Amino acid sequence: MTLTLTVSDEVRALAPGFTHVAVEAYDLANGSSTEASSALLDDAARRLAARLDGRAPHEDPHMAAWREVYTAFGSKPSRTRNSAEALAKRALSDAGLPRINVLVDVYNAISVARLIPVGGEDLDLIQGGMRLVRATGDEDFVTVAGGEETVEHPDAGEVVWCDGAGVTCRRWNWRQGPRTRLTEGTVSGLFLLESLAPMPVAEAEAAAAELAELLEKFSPGARITVHAPYSAA
Repeated sequence: MTLTLTVSDEVRALAPGFTHVAVEAYDLANGSSTEASSALLDDAARRLAARLDGRAPHEDPHMAAWREVYTAFGSKPSRTRNSAEALAKRALSDAGLPRINVLVDVYNAISVARLIPVGGEDLDLIQGGMRLVRATGDEDFVTVAGGEETVEHPDAGEVVWCDGAGVTCRRWNWRQGPRTRLTEGTVSGLFLLESLAPMPVAEAEAAAAELAELLEKFSPGARITVHAPYSAA
C-alpha cells in the first residue's frame, strides 16, 4: 500500500473491537453530482429505513457502540455524532442527504446503507503516513469558519486521524478537515471504512467490496485495491 496507516496502542486499548478496511483507488474520475450518484443516495436512504425498521439510528447496536467509544474519550455523542449516525439522521430527515460530488456521494451512500463510518481522503494531498492517535491537544486542525481558514486544536485525549501536516479528522470520524478532502479534481483516493464490535468484520469487508464495485462503475478503468482488514483485537 502506498500510504501507511497506523493505530496507536492507546486507541487499541480504548476500542479493542475496532476494525478498519482501506480501499485504495487511482485513475478516478470525479465531478459534480449526477443523476446516477443522486439516485444512489436515494436508494441508500431506503436501505437504511428498511434496516432500522422504525428505530432511530442511535438505537442500532453498531451506532450504540460508537456512542460508547465517543463517551470513553470525552466526547458527547449526542452533540458530536460519528459520521455514519450523522448521515443517517440526515437521510431520514425531510432535508435528505447532501449532494457533494460523485466520489463523496458514492462513499456516503455506502455509509448510510450499511450504517458504517466511511471517510475519503485525496491521496495526493496526504503528507506522509496516516495515524490514528489520542491527541495531546497541541496538534493543528485547519478548518474553515465563517468563510475564513482557521486553525483549531483537538481536546487532549481526543481520538484523531493525523498525517505529517496535522489533524485530518477530529473526534475519530466526526469532522474531516478541508485540506485532504475529495474535490472534483481528485484522481487518487483512500477510502476508510471503520467498524466496532458487534459489527462482524465480514460485514465491514462486504461494505468495502460494494464501495469498490461502485467506484469502478463511476470511474471505469480505475485501479482499485481493497486491503485486508485491520483489527485492534
